[in-house]
Amino acid sequence: MMVMEKILLFHLLSLALLGAVVEATRSDDRLIKISQLKMFVDELPDMPKILGFDVVNGVPVSKSLQIGMFSKKWKFHRDLPPTRVFAYGTSNNTATVPGPTIEALYGVDTYVTWRNYLPSKHILPWDPTIPTAIPATKKGVPTVVHLHGGIDEPQSDGHANSWFTRGFRERGPTWTQKKYHYYNIQQPGNMLYHDHAMGLTRVNLLAGLIGAYIIRHPDIESPLGLPHGKEFDRPLIVFDRSFRTDGSIYMNRTGNNPSIHPQWQPEYFGDAIIVNGKAWPRLTVRRRKYRFRIINASNARFFEFFFTNGLRFIHVGSDSSYSKRPVMIKKILLAPSEIVDVIVDFSESKSDSAILANGAAFPYPSGDPVNKFNGNVMKFIIKRQREVDTSRVPKRLIKYPSPDLSNAAATRYIAMYEYTSPTDEPTHLFLNGKPYEAPATETPKEGTSEIWNVINLTADNHPLHIHLGLFVVLEQRKLVDVEKFKECMLKINNAVKCQIGKYARGNITAVPAHEQGWKNVFKMTPGYVTKILVRFAYIHSNASYPFDASAEPGYLYHCHEIMTAAMQIPNRASYSRMLCNLRFVFLPGSNAGHFTTFKDAPFHKSHPYFPELFPSLCFHLNSLQNYKGEKTEPGKENCYE
Repeated sequence: MMVMEKILLFHLLSLALLGAVVEATRSDDRLIKISQLKMFVDELPDMPKILGFDVVNGVPVSKSLQIGMFSKKWKFHRDLPPTRVFAYGTSNNTATVPGPTIEALYGVDTYVTWRNYLPSKHILPWDPTIPTAIPATKKGVPTVVHLHGGIDEPQSDGHANSWFTRGFRERGPTWTQKKYHYYNIQQPGNMLYHDHAMGLTRVNLLAGLIGAYIIRHPDIESPLGLPHGKEFDRPLIVFDRSFRTDGSIYMNRTGNNPSIHPQWQPEYFGDAIIVNGKAWPRLTVRRRKYRFRIINASNARFFEFFFTNGLRFIHVGSDSSYSKRPVMIKKILLAPSEIVDVIVDFSESKSDSAILANGAAFPYPSGDPVNKFNGNVMKFIIKRQREVDTSRVPKRLIKYPSPDLSNAAATRYIAMYEYTSPTDEPTHLFLNGKPYEAPATETPKEGTSEIWNVINLTADNHPLHIHLGLFVVLEQRKLVDVEKFKECMLKINNAVKCQIGKYARGNITAVPAHEQGWKNVFKMTPGYVTKILVRFAYIHSNASYPFDASAEPGYLYHCHEIMTAAMQIPNRASYSRMLCNLRFVFLPGSNAGHFTTFKDAPFHKSHPYFPELFPSLCFHLNSLQNYKGEKTEPGKENCYE
């Protein structure tokens, strides 16, 4: 059965669910006047800590955790009524938004049983006409947890189809186990855990399902002398939200293409900026150095952080790894899901306060400018008294192997395409012009490195995230005569045959010094080819993975704008949450250089949302798998008018 036929069938069948969904989300839609919420009145919370290890007779040993997902009320602002949220925690009383920070120890395994205690209906509107995890009983909120930045077995990676409902009553087609195994033998650094359920990630994250995860390696980190301890080493999880007058989270229930997707919106931008669960909080600090592990947990908002009083950041790490040396910078651009590890020396401040501000247009880079509310993040109140600070920032941090292009096992071209409706509104986006159900397009071999040329043919900046692998950005080169190149790509979807070298000869944009290390997310500039070297192995040792990376259900790579990431075409077993999303699998003994170009990709007028197909559509249903992965029997001709 053709992909477009599956899409339309799914769309038509899903419309029947929409009425119930909209009805379930009826409430007062009056937005609170953001000017009624005074900034910098709430103290910055320090999220609860959960140790991912035990100590027995002075020796760290592995630990099993039970962490649940609960529905509860949360206070985002002093003057805002309590808000219904979904929250991670060890109990309903201790659950928080964001969730507790899990602190793991290098070389000590952490096991987590993620438990779903969520109600039968979602607290936010969701659109069943996009590929979504829908339980057979239509009851329960599907969830699954992905450790973003983790190097772990596929069964514990939080695959979008490995979702489950309350009490594991219903489970997705790739679900395998209740207890997840995190090995913690990768490089020390910062990660985040968040919901990853297909089609629901956008609303589950908006509801509050996100938290920080840190791997510490005292033997190599302590000698660095960086600020440490509860007071001076703090995660800052930043995101945006809008609220109704009753305190509930506001999310537009009308889609930008309502005749196609009645509710789905390609982006979400909230009026209030939240840090560690409070809107525009404040923190009193001493005149000394602090370490902040900043996570952009927004669905679509980029942040360009800077201090209004001229204070600078000392950058020491990106995503899940340290940089080789510190870099002093005035501004930091952070895409959704990106993490930055910085030192701020408040003894350098000439004033008694400093506002952490945001200067990123939304959508980035060519959207609306920030205003007073989304342009402010939080306030630091700096004590006047100076004090002795024994922490330091060394000239060298942790050096990992430099990228070696001569040993690259394959060179691949990854193209991003955006599709729109007749009204020029986005409907979905593909990587390599293929839906998730297509055979895996990337089949790397464990222990190898590959060169990926990511071609962004869309109008927006897309943060690309690769599960399992780490990468170094080698070059960002502007495309010339991009429309002509795009026309060729839309026809044959083959960068080599479209003579990519003829078009990838524009100006080179330098990779910022602080982003030249190993990362798992990078911002793909529109109209550019971004060359990266991806490593499918540890960067700190030559050890092999202690798990079978070729096992099902494999791994994903995708863009991390969660609202657009929700839009995907049906895959072979179910439906994936990611908009620009493909999977890659490790094939033992396979040719790591194998790459398939796709001549049968659904492009241009064959695209299912083109108006020629809407007046009347007939097709034969030859074979289809439903959202549970069960094959349906061949059917008769179906006509929709």
